[in-house]
Amino acid sequence: MTQTSNAPPPLDERALHDLRSGFLAVRQEMGRIIVGQDHVVRHVLMAVLLGGHVLLEGVPGLGKTMLMNALAQVLGLSGSRVQFTPDLMPADIVGTRLVEQDAGGAIRFKFEKGPVFAQILLADEINRATPKTQSALLEAMAERKVTVAGTTYPLPEPFLVMATQNPLEQEGTYPLPEAQLDRFLFKVLVRFPTELELLEIVRRTTGEQQPRPQAMAAAGGSLEAWGRLIRQVTIPTAAMQYATRLLLATHPGNPGSHPSIRKWVRFGASPRGLQSMVLTAKLNAVLAGRSSVGRDDIIESAKPCLRHRILL
Repeated sequence: MTQTSNAPPPLDERALHDLRSGFLAVRQEMGRIIVGQDHVVRHVLMAVLLGGHVLLEGVPGLGKTMLMNALAQVLGLSGSRVQFTPDLMPADIVGTRLVEQDAGGAIRFKFEKGPVFAQILLADEINRATPKTQSALLEAMAERKVTVAGTTYPLPEPFLVMATQNPLEQEGTYPLPEAQLDRFLFKVLVRFPTELELLEIVRRTTGEQQPRPQAMAAAGGSLEAWGRLIRQVTIPTAAMQYATRLLLATHPGNPGSHPSIRKWVRFGASPRGLQSMVLTAKLNAVLAGRSSVGRDDIIESAKPCLRHRILL
């Protein structure tokens, strides 16, 4: 009698190599434009492959708009930018219905698409807008579609929201709704450049010749296939259990939580945080040249995946 195996089929090593090579090539091309901030570039690229969104926190003027423009150009994707302000309305993001009159005098409605209909949307200083306007992005981020006047419009694929957030200590900021925070795959802290990086920024941006990103159509066209490949990476039961215990340890009501968690944390990370950690760990393993997830891959994914999902 022939026994059937439940083991997953082996991964295509050539495809894994192509993913690593493509990721490195895009990262190097981005490095020609973006000085420093290597961890920011890495996590934004990872989010594109994993189909997630990124929340970038840092003071204004650190090159986040340049990062979005460079990413869109290198990958051959469409990009748009919205500057969030207190008077911004939801229709300014998703679009609105306009009244038109044709040559025969008939009146009809036409939907004018908003800037959300792009593959990469930079929501700049998102926490300067009111909670009502912030929530206009929630359906787009969660379901890749928007609904206006009862009609649903699909968004292009891939769709990435790259939102920037000022530190909450700054004047005129609003905390993001918890449901919206949970839709971000990562929260990445954008640090201020070092002295050497500032000198390099000035050298690149004030000279006669400024670097221009080169489109890499091969990488952009492989995003969907690479995303499917990452999900095929195996994760041992022990690594999955470790990720689960790590998530539960963020909850003050969990018996195994540290006393500091019970003292300072109101709500721990959601199950979506566990999904984010596992997917990110799979990509960490691939980029490290492995086809199976280890404990270190989980640890590396924990901070960017959980820091915005824990309510103090």
